[in-house]
Amino acid sequence: MRLAAITWERLAGELAGMIDAAPPADGGSWPRVLVDGAPAADAAALAEETARELRVRGRAALVVAADGFLRPASLRFEHGRRDADAYYERWLDTGALWREVFTPLDPGGSGRVLPDLWDAERDRATRSGYLTLPPGGVLLVHGAFLLGQWFPADLAVHLSLTPAALARRTSDDLRWTLPAFARYEEDVRPAETADVVVRADDPRRPAWGVRPA
Repeated sequence: MRLAAITWERLAGELAGMIDAAPPADGGSWPRVLVDGAPAADAAALAEETARELRVRGRAALVVAADGFLRPASLRFEHGRRDADAYYERWLDTGALWREVFTPLDPGGSGRVLPDLWDAERDRATRSGYLTLPPGGVLLVHGAFLLGQWFPADLAVHLSLTPAALARRTSDDLRWTLPAFARYEEDVRPAETADVVVRADDPRRPAWGVRPA
């Protein structure tokens, strides 16, 4: 895949255009987009900016953080608070994401999405209310380790960092997670799986490429 330099603002516009141009592959009413990346890559910022671009185009857009669907601390920290394997395999409640976020947007679904389920800092349910995404509205889910989970996606975007850049941009309190991202690269090869790859080694100078159809 050939990568070309781009600004974050232009990238969000390009992604919004790609979403606008293609109807959901499953024939449903709601396009679903994954924005995958380590915390250091700041996938949240790209998801939010893309959502803003979609709204300018007249499309409803809902941004959901995968971190709002982490498992309770008793499960996340069963093997210690800094176990990289548990971080990779057990922290994300994939079943809850399927049930509360993706399945309601299947063809014939209700469109009622739960924006978050669990407050990991307070270790308790958020008790958020459901939001209804109107037909034609776009769901954007951002977070780490989203590819390889079989989540339905009309567009999968991966923010890629070299191991050196990931280590450099990861805060000291999260450096213990680095082996988990090494496993993810080996197991899933997200840069080969995603529809769009964004190289974000230098946050001021991203580059992007689209996987050939």
